[in-house]
Amino acid sequence: MPRLFSMLSRWPLAVLHPIGSLLGWLAYLLSPSYRRRLQLHTHAAGMNTWQRWAAVAHAGKMVGELPRLWGRPREQALGDSVQWANAEAVSQALSEGRGLLLLTPHLGCFEITAQAYAEHFGGLKPITALYRPAKQAWLAEMMRESRNRPGMNTSPATLSGVRQMLRALKKGETVGLLPDQVPPEGMGVWTNFFGRQAYTMTMAAKLVAQTGCAVVLLRGERLGLVARLQKGCDYIVHATRVAPDVEQILASGDAAQSAAAVNRLMENMIMQAPEQYLWGYNRYKQPRSEILTSASGGSEAQT
Repeated sequence: MPRLFSMLSRWPLAVLHPIGSLLGWLAYLLSPSYRRRLQLHTHAAGMNTWQRWAAVAHAGKMVGELPRLWGRPREQALGDSVQWANAEAVSQALSEGRGLLLLTPHLGCFEITAQAYAEHFGGLKPITALYRPAKQAWLAEMMRESRNRPGMNTSPATLSGVRQMLRALKKGETVGLLPDQVPPEGMGVWTNFFGRQAYTMTMAAKLVAQTGCAVVLLRGERLGLVARLQKGCDYIVHATRVAPDVEQILASGDAAQSAAAVNRLMENMIMQAPEQYLWGYNRYKQPRSEILTSASGGSEAQT
């Protein structure tokens, strides 16, 4: 398997994306539970049939592009394959010197956002991101190697990893989170997400409350073949500064209000490119019974 992954990492996206689309459709057609979940979630978000079909293909494209993203040599730059939209939002937030929290949902190529930040801004302020190691040893090793790059540090989702994030923010550095995944039991609150109650992590707000950091939203737009030829890149990273009043809600310490605010931010981002969201993810499931306490005050946290 590692050899296959290594071989695929050298293939162009013009080949990997069609293969991924096929995988996405196979998963949709062969898994009734996945199909029902995707249909239910896209319907709740008001998506039409074309958008639903596009979402099926994009879920597969996400899988298809992973070998190329993870297998990229550390010394190989992203270069022109990634362009930024409103990079000034990140620059301005970093200039304030109070730490920066980047929030990215499972939308588009979310893997590319941290790599793009590390290459563009990591020399000024490195980024730290938590991740859940894969169960397969070879895949866990590849994830660890691919995500530890110049300007980019990663740590498994453990207590020490949370402490590392807090230290990074307090030093004025950057932290990246995927706030739309279901946290373990006791580490979130139930609040609205596209019209249904979803168990939502409170870690993002706790990081803001404990460090006073700025907050920026990042979205990695995956371009199709025609758009890639027109724009001369594979991905566009969109950056949006969170409004001051929303930052105040996140910093308030009110778990219910801050979680609801985070979900509203995620909803707005997702609907900018709804066909690229992972609608098949079981966002409304019951939380697992895991416990992870944060470094300060005994409060709970999770990524």
